[in-house]
Amino acid sequence: MTKLSVNVNKIAVLRNSRGGHEPDIGAAAAACIAAGAAGITVHPRPDQRHVRADDVGLLNALIAGRVEFNIEGNAFAPPRAGYPGFLKLIEETRPTQCTLVPDGDAQLTSDHGFDLRADGARLKPLIVELKQLGARVSLFVDADNDAIAHAAELGADRVEIYTGPYAEGHARGDPARALAQCIACAERANAAGLGVNAGHDLNQANLGALKAAIPFLAEVSIGHALIGEALYAGLDATVKAYLRILA
Repeated sequence: MTKLSVNVNKIAVLRNSRGGHEPDIGAAAAACIAAGAAGITVHPRPDQRHVRADDVGLLNALIAGRVEFNIEGNAFAPPRAGYPGFLKLIEETRPTQCTLVPDGDAQLTSDHGFDLRADGARLKPLIVELKQLGARVSLFVDADNDAIAHAAELGADRVEIYTGPYAEGHARGDPARALAQCIACAERANAAGLGVNAGHDLNQANLGALKAAIPFLAEVSIGHALIGEALYAGLDATVKAYLRILA
């Protein structure tokens, strides 16, 4: 069965907009776990726009082997005040999975994957170091990337397919081309011995078709839509709704 990892970044955005500790990111993660989520995802950015380094430590203690912990980020971003650097966070928390994403401060959200040929020389030693820290390593990739097998050569365990274009096509009523690209990408990864994750702009409307098309999908990471839907239905009901789709 495809695992659901809930990205709790948006809880931190709400908290940061007011200051203080509410809504409580730990309580939100605990509610998702109680509802059946198989993992919690965070993407701590150096500019601290949502999840911060101290949140990562708090969540790590809360999860404590109960479910998987997935930390996303740009491992090449240098440390700065309030952000010790990606590798330092991994060393301190030892999460189940690290998802490497080529993003920067100027990006509102992650909007493209790695160029595995161009970025390979930098990624390979980093992947080795992360795996020595006990983490499974996933690389964020575009669905039309024709070098997916190179991720396995670099030592990655999985790829995460960037599903933004698929979600946009689904919203327009024309998902066929983007979905076909996701399927082809997943099949190339599977043939190379890589696990396949997916994420970005997935929601209750578009998730079912993706799951049906890629039955061996290992994990989906969903945050923005899930937290938005939970404003109306509650976290428990919303997480359970996603789990029904994945089942």
